[in-house]
Amino acid sequence: MEINLQYLAKQAIEDRRYLHQYPELSGQEFETSQFIRKRLEDLQLEILAYDSPNVIAMIQGTKGTKTIALRADIDALPIVEEGDKPYISQKPGVAHMCGHDGHTAILLAVAEWIAMNKEEIEPNIMLIFQSAEEITPSGADFLIQNGVLEDVDAIFGIHLWQGLEKGKIGLTHGSMMASVDDFEIEIQGHGGHGSMPHETIDPIYIASHLMQAFQSIISRTINPIDAGVITVGNIQAGTTYNIIPDTAKLIGTIRALTPETVATIQTKMVSLTEGICRSFGAEGKVDFIIGTPPLINDPRQSRFVESIVCEEFGKDVFELVDPVMGGEDFSYYLKHKPGAFIFVGIGGEKSQYPHHHPRFDLDEDVFPDAIKLFIDIIRKYK
Repeated sequence: MEINLQYLAKQAIEDRRYLHQYPELSGQEFETSQFIRKRLEDLQLEILAYDSPNVIAMIQGTKGTKTIALRADIDALPIVEEGDKPYISQKPGVAHMCGHDGHTAILLAVAEWIAMNKEEIEPNIMLIFQSAEEITPSGADFLIQNGVLEDVDAIFGIHLWQGLEKGKIGLTHGSMMASVDDFEIEIQGHGGHGSMPHETIDPIYIASHLMQAFQSIISRTINPIDAGVITVGNIQAGTTYNIIPDTAKLIGTIRALTPETVATIQTKMVSLTEGICRSFGAEGKVDFIIGTPPLINDPRQSRFVESIVCEEFGKDVFELVDPVMGGEDFSYYLKHKPGAFIFVGIGGEKSQYPHHHPRFDLDEDVFPDAIKLFIDIIRKYK
């Protein structure tokens, strides 16, 4: 199976720069999906009947006893891009500041290689170009509910990752990225004048106790080797300097690396909120906005990827990465099927800004390695 990486990478860079100029928000990627669909149709690949803006292609292998899926996310972010790159976003307030344009272009290059080598590929290959990774409800969860994984044996995805040094390819054998669940807590007290606090039930004061107590969940309830985060990012209370309000609201996020830790944090937050508020004569209510679950690689498939990286790229290229507390909806696929999510490092001078930063950019030098990694997974999967 010939791999003309120079040609494939050149095509991927051209595609990425075009997609970068015309980004679309989650669930609205209709022009992007038309671009993908036309490319796949030109390659004479079968496109399955899934609702746009998702695009799903299927290639029958020569043996066809196993089916592997490869996934790319296609959505952009509501961010004003900064900088002077020649391919800067042409849509004000929308930009590919996470690398999904690169993921899409790389998978399109893999599709082209598949089209040129169909007679020599053993497993069935499903190509998933997925809408709405960046929002809740998740685009991955939507596809799964509509049966996209029914006949899939394993699934693989990559993320061009600024937090990993350029030239490295890494993953973990197990929990790799955190869950993302948000919360809103409303404290119902009894307001009054600031000069007479004894006649009030001060929800702001109670909120300060909750914020302190929540950190005890992390430090005294969760096993120290099980990572968890509770962050209050917004406090809403009161309108002026001398009036104690009736209510206060805390808004924040929970992150954890296992479902068990998520459940423990949520249960303890509810009991602390209700108990502390009651002790002050107030009422407390917790609402959770459930997002993506923890991303947990299947160890068999992640070690399969590690062996590929070591054999095809060199042992010095592979890195066993530390789990990160950011989220990724590829986790839904891994809840249902074995597979692995892989970081392809881009960290360096070209990609010095983190994901979601207005000046974030991809180092396109890594595209050949990312394309080859997907192709090697296809070639070596048994």
